Amino acid sequence: MRLKLATGVAILAEMLVAAPAWAQLNGENLLGDMGVQSGTQPAPGFYASFIYYRYAASSLKGPDGRSRALDPTGTGSQTINAAVPLFYYVRPAKVLGANFGMMAVVPTASGALEAPGFGLSEEASYGLSDLYVMPAQLGWHFRRADVTAGFAFFAPTGRYAAGASDNLGKGMWSYELSGGGTVYFDRARSVSVSTMAYWETHTAKEGQVRAGTVTLDDVKVGDLLTLEGGIGKSFLHGAASVGAAYYAQWKVTPDELGVSVPAVGSVPGHRVWAIGPDVTIPIATRTRLMSLVNVRYLFEQGARMKTQGNTLLITGTIPVGGIKIPEKPGSGLALTYEKPVSHCGLHPYAAARPDPSRVPSRVLPQAVDTIPRQSQQ
Repeated sequence: MRLKLATGVAILAEMLVAAPAWAQLNGENLLGDMGVQSGTQPAPGFYASFIYYRYAASSLKGPDGRSRALDPTGTGSQTINAAVPLFYYVRPAKVLGANFGMMAVVPTASGALEAPGFGLSEEASYGLSDLYVMPAQLGWHFRRADVTAGFAFFAPTGRYAAGASDNLGKGMWSYELSGGGTVYFDRARSVSVSTMAYWETHTAKEGQVRAGTVTLDDVKVGDLLTLEGGIGKSFLHGAASVGAAYYAQWKVTPDELGVSVPAVGSVPGHRVWAIGPDVTIPIATRTRLMSLVNVRYLFEQGARMKTQGNTLLITGTIPVGGIKIPEKPGSGLALTYEKPVSHCGLHPYAAARPDPSRVPSRVLPQAVDTIPRQSQQ
């Protein structure tokens, strides 16, 4: 799932930016929602997840990478919170040698902008954001690698009105092509490195977009390339894992603002990257694996023409029906690694299935538009 909250204040953009040519509009991609083993599709079955997402930023980065405070006092901040239910199904039947998966995400989100130096305090209450649907995903699994490819779209179901400061959607359709994989460095598939690539395109925004006192028609966000993944080590035969997750994003084509804007030097498209810890812990009774919990915290770096902050994702995943853990006679419980429950746009989880042949073991988810912030309108 790829989600972005659309909320902001045009007057702030007018004060922060002197040149319209610096305009940078965000797409729908929720940065940080994939991590360790991002390129692996889960085992066949039905999964229900709930993700808590929080993004907090206190500065904007210009084209030279220098910080621009959100207000003159240096105490301004932008905060986004999202609650994201997700449903994911993988069929056991093969298509072109791969398992076929589908996913739907119905996110809710809220946002707050504090700029004391400008006397601004804007909030967007919780509400439905843009719907994410992946109607087709293929996952291949090999001895030392997994490969995943998919197609998804975002529907403009979130609240959106031109010029509003409490938008929760982007007012546009977006389309996403994804592909990538996970490589394992040992026979037990316990040490891995992964990367997923996402190419995101958009239709023109509905209605007008305002940047300060300027009103624009036929605004279209440029194409975005996002890489997400990580490196990790699994334990307890795959029932738990620890590692480092990362993401990086680049604006690869310029935004279309519907007007000709004089160039102001060489202004790059926005970019940012982040890295941080990624931990997965399974929760089980003596006989059944009930759920898995993933926690990820990423520190943004290298931002250009974009906010720079930190991202927290906490996700709980339930394999519907649970996973039975049989007891091997004389050996106790046994778990073996199956495949991480990963999904396009949401971070992966470790998953387990019973295997009496194994030795015994214990068991146990920006986001704001940048300079200027007219895409939030």
